[in-house]
Amino acid sequence: MLAQTARSFAVAVALVVCAALPAAAQQVVKLAYIDPLSGPFANVGESGFKHFQFVIDDINRRNLAGGFKLEVVGFDNKVSPQESLTQLKKVIDDDLRYVIQGNGSSVALALADAIQKHNDRDPGHEILYLNYAAVDPDLTNSKCTFWHFRFDANSDMKMEALTSFLAQDKGIKKVYLINQNYSFGQAVARAARADLGRKRPDVQIVGDDLHPLGQVKDFAPYVAKIKAAGADTVITGNWGNDMTLLVKAAKDAGLDVTFYTYYAGGLGTPTAMGDAAVGHVKQITEWHLNLPTKETDRLAQEFKKKYNIDWYYGRVATAMYMLAEAMKRAKSAEPVAVAKALEGMRFQTELGEVEMRAADHQLIQPLFISTIERSAANGGPKEVKYDVENTGLGFKTDARIEASVSAQPTSCQMKRP
Repeated sequence: MLAQTARSFAVAVALVVCAALPAAAQQVVKLAYIDPLSGPFANVGESGFKHFQFVIDDINRRNLAGGFKLEVVGFDNKVSPQESLTQLKKVIDDDLRYVIQGNGSSVALALADAIQKHNDRDPGHEILYLNYAAVDPDLTNSKCTFWHFRFDANSDMKMEALTSFLAQDKGIKKVYLINQNYSFGQAVARAARADLGRKRPDVQIVGDDLHPLGQVKDFAPYVAKIKAAGADTVITGNWGNDMTLLVKAAKDAGLDVTFYTYYAGGLGTPTAMGDAAVGHVKQITEWHLNLPTKETDRLAQEFKKKYNIDWYYGRVATAMYMLAEAMKRAKSAEPVAVAKALEGMRFQTELGEVEMRAADHQLIQPLFISTIERSAANGGPKEVKYDVENTGLGFKTDARIEASVSAQPTSCQMKRP
């Protein structure tokens, strides 16, 4: 009897240990962050990495992922598709099951394709790709894949919102387009022409320049062309150093135009613009610091205190909180289960409900147009409570564009596992 009890006890212990092993192994879920951590866009990549670290710390502290602990690991891709694929191989070798990326649609297209092929070859070791900033429309149209989820509005959605607002200004007569010469910049220029032609056929497009990504050191020649063309408005999707140097050259040349931008609030750009931007530079975003949000405001202030840089990527919080919720609902960190929990998810944010559209894995969300103004403490509007980059300047909301306005139809024909 005693021997039988001992054997039963040993079997029970063995079963507990065996059951505990997979659970323990699943407790830490590593996310591979593949973005620039060196080169001309390193400041952008490093800022994004800190955003993810900060939100993940908040998720872990509050146990929002249903018992799973998240961890982000950096992989430097130098904004190169080739280097990104090299880093992806390391991710696969290390058995990391989640990839985060945002800077550069050329990189995003390469990663989406490579991850799809990997997942087809190696079922049971799938990788899920979370895109927080690469906005080429093809990623959720002709190049869509079940394994890719985009948490930023694509460039066509942003242009639809931006031109809906711009079209109301009858003072706009001549528009100049300047963008980076790769898939995203080309998409911005193409959408601007199409949308303006549809909404304001009276507006003349007086220039359309595409320049090399991250290679132009002096934008003075481009600014001279904008001046010579007599433009009153510039539309640009430039980001990172290309945005900063463009507005700096415009400031130095005394260019008196209104900039309609995707990324005027990006790292370093408000500082480069200075007072010359007041009332002249607009951006289209899913969030900015002077929107009335209590919880996000708390995150932003704590982030600034910890890193001494501004909270910029509101969508990083949305992406990570939705990922945590998907793991919690799926009761799993396996990419297939999490993907199925994510697609179609409706998630309440402080700015309204967002939806991860099941048809193409594109987040549908409200967007905001804002203009840089002096902060309230610096004599500006009372709505500009917070400045950016300690400049005494901040963004004031011009309009809220509802998700129903900016949402675009999709041609995605998704193959599901």
